[in-house]
Amino acid sequence: MTLTMPQHLWHSQSRQICWLIAALVVIAGLTVTDALPFLYTNARAPINWTQPELDDWPIEELPRSITPHVELKYHPNRTNSEPSESDAEFLERLRALKRNRTSARMLWYDAAAGDGLTYPPFVDKALKLFNLKQVAFEIENSVLSKVSCTACKAGAGLLQHYIKSGKTEAELMKMIAQYCTNLSIQSPRVCEGVAQLFGSEVIYVLQRVNLGPDELCSFIIGDGCGDVYNPYHEWEVIFPPVPKPPRLSDLPMPLDAAPFFKVLHISDTHYDPHYVEGSNADCNEPLCCRLSSGRPANPNAAAGKWGDYRKCDTPKRTVDNMLAHIAETHKDIDYILWTGDLPPHDVWNQTKQENLEIIKETVKQMTEKFPGIPIFPALGNHESAPVNSYPPPYVNQVDISINWLYDELDVQWRRWLPQSVSHTVRRGAFYSVLVRPGFRIISLNMNYCNNKNWWLLLNSTDPATELQWFIYELQSAEFSNEKVHVIGHIPPGHSDCLKVWSRNFYKIISRYESTITAQFYGHTHFDEFEMFYDPHDLTHANSIAYIGPSVSPYYDLNPGYRIYYVDGDHDMTTRLVIDHESWIMNLKEANLYGYPIWYKLYTARAAYNMKALRPSDWDKLLNELTDNQELFEAYYKNYWKNSPARPTCDAECKKRMLCDCKSGRSHDRRHFCADVESKIDEGSSKSWKSWFYRGLTNSGEEVTTEDNSNWGGLDVVFGTLG
Repeated sequence: MTLTMPQHLWHSQSRQICWLIAALVVIAGLTVTDALPFLYTNARAPINWTQPELDDWPIEELPRSITPHVELKYHPNRTNSEPSESDAEFLERLRALKRNRTSARMLWYDAAAGDGLTYPPFVDKALKLFNLKQVAFEIENSVLSKVSCTACKAGAGLLQHYIKSGKTEAELMKMIAQYCTNLSIQSPRVCEGVAQLFGSEVIYVLQRVNLGPDELCSFIIGDGCGDVYNPYHEWEVIFPPVPKPPRLSDLPMPLDAAPFFKVLHISDTHYDPHYVEGSNADCNEPLCCRLSSGRPANPNAAAGKWGDYRKCDTPKRTVDNMLAHIAETHKDIDYILWTGDLPPHDVWNQTKQENLEIIKETVKQMTEKFPGIPIFPALGNHESAPVNSYPPPYVNQVDISINWLYDELDVQWRRWLPQSVSHTVRRGAFYSVLVRPGFRIISLNMNYCNNKNWWLLLNSTDPATELQWFIYELQSAEFSNEKVHVIGHIPPGHSDCLKVWSRNFYKIISRYESTITAQFYGHTHFDEFEMFYDPHDLTHANSIAYIGPSVSPYYDLNPGYRIYYVDGDHDMTTRLVIDHESWIMNLKEANLYGYPIWYKLYTARAAYNMKALRPSDWDKLLNELTDNQELFEAYYKNYWKNSPARPTCDAECKKRMLCDCKSGRSHDRRHFCADVESKIDEGSSKSWKSWFYRGLTNSGEEVTTEDNSNWGGLDVVFGTLG
């Protein structure tokens, strides 16, 4: 039997870049042992810690949205749509489709596999010692183990060593680009773009922090790199001295046949203005399907008319078709949630001006397609250039400040938002709007929890005072008997969210559980959810985060969007989500027949046999998904938006998925996931040991482990699986 590396389920191209620099400088330094003192001794300089200055931003003096912003339209004879029945023949045709590709995707290619690469001896030694192919796999799939941690520490330490030795910024960036190109890690233009776009920022930050490799990598990777105590990045938000309202044993059920809001949720459009049908969809760069990707090697490698399952973003015709379909099919939408990530994944080649043009064009498009319908946007991590770069307000130098983006967002978002939010949008791209009497939407900038945002290494203490402002808004809402929906881009339990930020956010959700009735995010590109519990009582689910599907097919996915039905204006309203449905377009069918057909994939309550969508109901579903394999397979199909390219899901995959659902607090899986993992192990009668030893006994098969450049030994495999 040949061991194959399990595929994790989140694909975020942006996380490759921050790590690419670290991985490259590892290779550079292996020729000189003296350049890696941190690998051979436990001694290092102590942290020089000083308390960061408190922000004197006068939150309580800001103007607030206190007038209902949305005037509801009358939709005669509107009723909640019945769940659609799946067409058996259509689904059978989907099952019969062959996958576009079968080869694994890696940043590094195996010389032994016939890719024509030959590595010099010191590079081969680096690949074996640090197992950079394994690191690449983990980076692309958010499965960060001790292998990635070791590479991070080596790269960060060496880069700091070169900085202290007096190498100039130009020399460092040239070195990064050269090694990236010489090792064929990426194409020369990608290597050059990465060095120019990201090198300057990373070097700027590392020149100004007093952190060693242990602290840096624990900050970036989280629990995959140990929980290293770092006093400079330990902080707590302050709650007002107001008692928490008594906790209900469970929330009331929304009334049947009561008024409701119909809400559209669009996320992760990743519109690519340079997408070209017939171009190479199977290139060796982070984004393909462009003229610059070259000619396809064969017809199967050509980009489809409506998009592609490989590493390609959304062509304009697909975005246009989707919006036209929504406008025609859902004529009774009350408002829209738009949770970010508008630019494409060409993260090595972006400029501020081009990203601003994409924002302006998509805002214009949304305005024209949905005239008179309020839109509540949230900022994604791809809107900045470079990606993930969101300096807090104290970084106010003209050349590195984020004002270029926030000022333009204020202008563009003003089409839908009241003038009272301008101050907070320009400060940090977050805002609060009273939608209807007793109902408020708060949009957060989740880039201040993004651990790929290197600026937070300078000072992660509540960047832009966003969480303290969030508490002020929630306390004001509690005093006014308002219910609140929270929107953002990166889910707070995602591994991309900084641990200390997520921990504080989790406390806020628990304190204001009677006020916050739903949360809405994007970022993962999958169709999923995230649970929140009382930190002192994990049997009490207190909040649910809905993670909407992406419009972009990037990658192996069908394009999709969500429709929510929210408890509306009446005396007994809960403002809970009553039901939701996911709509998709089958990309394979669209490219095969030349025209896309959008259809309802599932309705939550019907698909999962839920009596309501309260936090307690989602918690019950989570337990049923653990025990009921047939139900889990239905969830897995919906999670992947019924993509014919979805991989199979074994017990380890199932544990990761359900643990993701249960972990609304990032980098704390041990705290939340032990019961889920033990139940799955019991149900499958399989732990990693029994899985491995049964594999050894299979007749006529053998375990391939001798190629250390690919696997780094069984310890690496087991470390990743665990």
